[in-house]
Amino acid sequence: MTIIDCQIHAYEANTPQRPWHSVPNWPAHVTGDEMVGAMDKVGVDGAIFISPFAMYRYDASYAVEVQRAHPGRFALVKPVDPDNPAVADVIADWKKSPGTVGIRIMLPKEGGRKPDDPGLDRIARAAVKYDFPVNILFWGNVDAGTALIDRHPDTRFIIDHLAIMQPRTPDTRPAQPWADLPKVLDLAKRKNAVIKVSGACTLSQKPYPFPDIWDPLARVFDAWGIERCLWGTDWTRAFAVVNYEQAVEPFRLTDRLSESERAMLMGGACVKAYGWSPQKG
Repeated sequence: MTIIDCQIHAYEANTPQRPWHSVPNWPAHVTGDEMVGAMDKVGVDGAIFISPFAMYRYDASYAVEVQRAHPGRFALVKPVDPDNPAVADVIADWKKSPGTVGIRIMLPKEGGRKPDDPGLDRIARAAVKYDFPVNILFWGNVDAGTALIDRHPDTRFIIDHLAIMQPRTPDTRPAQPWADLPKVLDLAKRKNAVIKVSGACTLSQKPYPFPDIWDPLARVFDAWGIERCLWGTDWTRAFAVVNYEQAVEPFRLTDRLSESERAMLMGGACVKAYGWSPQKG
């Protein structure tokens, strides 16, 4: 079984040579080499490297460096800027870069961006033209994300993090972490979308191995179909809540998945969504 993590973030230490835009509650550094070491320790073959917006905004140069050093282990997704009138040209250039498999947009409620924003329309059209899926974060803003997906039926969307708000620290876990689950299940009717089951362990209200995630996840799998569900850790965003091994092992070891379901969830669906497979060696 090939295991692919559908979302990781790696980055250098905050230095004047490559300064961070903001300083989240993440480790001081998780370099590409360190990420490969963490993956090797728990048998993860490859990962979709999402250039971290918190640190680098729309600059994916570090991700490109890491992919060049580990071409068989990482495929690349970069955030793109809806406020850039030339964003279609940015996407065209990104398509030419080795190892690129997608682009990303963020639609948080606090940003106030509407689903009919002209910049989002430009991005969605360019994604079709250059055959990229659009990774989209809209946790806490599911209605707006749904409207955007419905507005662009020819665009392929990959929905981040179950579309469910996830805590960054143990003390910020919500009392009802799965409150938006009904909306997430309704989203499954959109055939131009797949969903990342990423960061799911952070939604648990019980200690490792987080047994209470499986009943709500079973409803996600039933609604979406396991072939449209992509497992991932969202390391390092999740690091203050779970470590890398704790985000991997519950899915490798659970008896709630058959071997064929596990193979699809932890790799096969990612290959289908991104058209990429890792090559170790």
